[in-house]
Amino acid sequence: MSRDARRRTKSLRLEVGALICAALAACTSAPADRPLRLGTTFTVQQSGALALLDSLPPPDSLVTVIAASGQILQSAARGDLALVITHAPSLEERLLVAPGHVALRCPFVTSRFAVVGPAADPAAVARAASAADAVARIARAGAQFISRGDSSGTHVKELALWRAAGVTPQGKPWYIETGADQATTLHVADERSAYALADLPTLARTPGLELRILFDRDTVLTNRYTLYVVRGPDSVRAAAVAVWAMSGWRERLLQVKLPDRSAAFVLPPGRCS
Repeated sequence: MSRDARRRTKSLRLEVGALICAALAACTSAPADRPLRLGTTFTVQQSGALALLDSLPPPDSLVTVIAASGQILQSAARGDLALVITHAPSLEERLLVAPGHVALRCPFVTSRFAVVGPAADPAAVARAASAADAVARIARAGAQFISRGDSSGTHVKELALWRAAGVTPQGKPWYIETGADQATTLHVADERSAYALADLPTLARTPGLELRILFDRDTVLTNRYTLYVVRGPDSVRAAAVAVWAMSGWRERLLQVKLPDRSAAFVLPPGRCS
């Protein structure tokens, strides 16, 4: 581990330790022999991030639950999960933070989204001035767009782009919802020579695609992952896992490269709170 990484880890442990004392003092511990349930998303799995977790033994036993961000957050709100890593900030605020279900919130990593599509690029997305302009061009051209349509973090970001473009795509003949995970949706887009929104680490690890990255030059395409400890009987144990995840696991993620050798994941701004 580098000197900077060790310094970040030490600072994080002090910071989170203080927060644990303040935020979790009233919590009672659950039996230590029961595995903690970590809820996370298809992109965490399909980007390879979860494989790194599996290669690093955590300090407590974990069972991983994988679904779209919306489903994971609803499950956490019901008390079915001890830890959550999702990338749908608006849903996180509405379903988890505002109702008071969060004991600890930590900015985890960020990746990038991109609008992808066929090399022919019939909507001229590659010439767009912004992400909103990119999807507006798709709408004007009536070119097929394949949406996940599943309340995932990717779907939530996509819907925000349509709103920014002043476009309502639902019901249009060129707009197709798969209701499926990221990799499946990208394969459908590839088969149809259509456009889609993709998380770049997931795109890089999805084989057999001819889709091209056509537009990713907009800060609104930042993909923010946040780690939450859910308030409940497992909070103390879960907070210890969070400290570990924010050091060992995150440091490994920051070393992952995309095919162009740029970083697949980067450090986000902000601290645990």
